[in-house]
Amino acid sequence: MRILINSLFFFIFSFITSVQAFPIPKDGKINFDIIRKNKIIGTHEILFSEKDNYLYIETIIDIKVKIFFVTAYEFFHQSTEVWKDGKFIRIDGHSNFEDEREYFIEGEVKDGFLFASGMDGNLKLDKNIIPSNFWNIDVMYQEKIFDTQKGIVRKLDVREAGIETITINNIKIDCTKFILNATRHPKDKDQFPEYTLWYSKEKELIKFNFRSTISNKMIEIIRKK
Repeated sequence: MRILINSLFFFIFSFITSVQAFPIPKDGKINFDIIRKNKIIGTHEILFSEKDNYLYIETIIDIKVKIFFVTAYEFFHQSTEVWKDGKFIRIDGHSNFEDEREYFIEGEVKDGFLFASGMDGNLKLDKNIIPSNFWNIDVMYQEKIFDTQKGIVRKLDVREAGIETITINNIKIDCTKFILNATRHPKDKDQFPEYTLWYSKEKELIKFNFRSTISNKMIEIIRKK
């Protein structure tokens, strides 16, 4: 899963041509390590594929935190988005939280609306709302997003925090930094955490982090080597 350090530039800056706002790697996949207290506790994988002019984006998040060989926390999420000509048209997903909360979500744009279902049941939404997949830098410029883990709408408060150089494998990358907050839903167990995200000049998501509302520890999600 990991590649050589001297291949990182190719991995980061080589993309296929696409009408999407976000870049798509030539090999069709992006992998992140999820890190807590300097230990890898999970993976965040994004897979891209194209067929008949449709773009399919599958996101898989798998987290397990063990204490003395006993699983203290786990979380799993899988979702598939479908895009065409730069427009979001469909999603289905499944999220399994550590406390037996489990959500199946779906949505499809038809007849001028996004018809969706999730934690709040059936919803009829603006057709222009997009999923909360941070890989898409357009999320940073939205007032509302469709939460892909719970199938609900969240209002966003995002601010750009300048240019910051971050280092991956001793390679410095100039990134635009964003601070993102979102509204808490009445059924949320905890406050929605504040996210900090870094995007390269090529609009690639390189890194993001947040402070866990459960453990109060910083969680970092960083592009793999």
